[in-house]
Amino acid sequence: MKIRTAIILLLLLHPVMPLFSQNAEGFTMSDIVRLSQEHSISAHVNRNSFSAAYWNYRSYQAGLRPSVTLDAGLGQFNRSLVALQDYDTGEIGYRANCNMANDATLSVSQNIGLTGGTLSLSSSLSRLDQYGAARLGSWYVQPVYLSYLQSLWGYNGFKWSRRTEPERYEKAKREYLENMESVSMNAVRLFWNCIAARENCNRAVESYEESSSLYKVSLARFETGNISLDNLLQLELRVLNDSLAMGSAQVALRTAENMICSFIGLNEDMHVELVDDYEIPVLELDSHDVLERALENSSFRLEQELDAIEADRSVAQAKAAKGIQAALNARLGLTSTSECLSAAAASLQDQEVVGISVSIPIADWGMAAGRLRMARAQAETVRLQQEQQMWDYRQNIVSMVMQFNEQQNRCAISKRAASVALESYRKAFTQFSQGRISVIELNQYRSVSDNAQAEYISQVAAFWNAYFEIRAATLYDYLSGTDISVEFDRLTE
Repeated sequence: MKIRTAIILLLLLHPVMPLFSQNAEGFTMSDIVRLSQEHSISAHVNRNSFSAAYWNYRSYQAGLRPSVTLDAGLGQFNRSLVALQDYDTGEIGYRANCNMANDATLSVSQNIGLTGGTLSLSSSLSRLDQYGAARLGSWYVQPVYLSYLQSLWGYNGFKWSRRTEPERYEKAKREYLENMESVSMNAVRLFWNCIAARENCNRAVESYEESSSLYKVSLARFETGNISLDNLLQLELRVLNDSLAMGSAQVALRTAENMICSFIGLNEDMHVELVDDYEIPVLELDSHDVLERALENSSFRLEQELDAIEADRSVAQAKAAKGIQAALNARLGLTSTSECLSAAAASLQDQEVVGISVSIPIADWGMAAGRLRMARAQAETVRLQQEQQMWDYRQNIVSMVMQFNEQQNRCAISKRAASVALESYRKAFTQFSQGRISVIELNQYRSVSDNAQAEYISQVAAFWNAYFEIRAATLYDYLSGTDISVEFDRLTE
């Protein structure tokens, strides 16, 4: 008996880990969501992804504006043997060649989206110096010339880009908002995981202290013969089990705190104190309204539109590659050449270069026709898949709303169940103190109460998870009645 008493005294002095440090900060669920969107690694990744999409769109816009380029070839020295054919005899012989060429061309080009052609206004200057028995030099000037390159009845990539790139950028905006809502969902999940771990730890500490107190009382009652040895041993077993459970719960709590600190960018050695609020708002959602907002605000419909455009684009490209290919190349301007630059500039002549290049496939063994049929088949497949995706999407939204509305009822039921279970345990504790029930029965009541409390927290967490899932699907905050938005210009500063 003395040995057992010593053991129990050691258990009663079991060091209980403080749940929170004195200098801990208090964070609500809204605080955790805000910090995660500001400081989490996922939030930074989302911002970088949007920045890449933004600059890709800027590159597309730059392609619609005139471009100015300067091309130059400087110090192009050539000393070699070249093959020359005698005009009279037809004899081919090799002659020494030594020259240096320098040239520069300044061009202003503009892509024509309506036709798919390219219009350029250019100015060029060339100098050729030949070294030999006599040094010869000549200038070739083109002070101004206008050129135009146009594919006839071919594929116009500019026209299709005008349809896809603005929608692609708008889709990137909505995907950024959706990804940030996913960050919020993870923050809410970690918040309630930490709350559950904290409450579980509190219950474990309370149970340990309660069982220790009961055991001390039971020791005195055992000495007077008011309690059996079997009940005393059961109480001792409960003390030992509660001590183990308390240690495990403290480790789980610390792990949950570390995870939430890491996610929101706080020091991992910091103990965070979370401010819980089990009161949930009364919110009944209409599935039709949620579906309309989801289709209007989310990236789903834009993604379907882009897939359909890309499918039609592939068909148009395959169709343009089938049959005769033709291109118009025209150049109009002034040109001259002379040994003196001033003389070359003074004796300018007109130049006109106009021509059409044609490529006629004689036999491609059906390759072009096969590509066209394949593109049309893929476009039809995309349309069929989109019909199925739209049906699944609508059903998923309706299911989400039904589960959310039902979750409020589940929270109310689990709250009442937790209250009833706790009251039952308190009555059972009184009955045990009066010797009317056994330790095993008391433990059963305690287990039911603990499970009910944990289930209540789980249902509240499920409510907020469901709410933020609907927020992510609709990009709409039903509590404030506003669309979820952000100043995108500030993201790229």
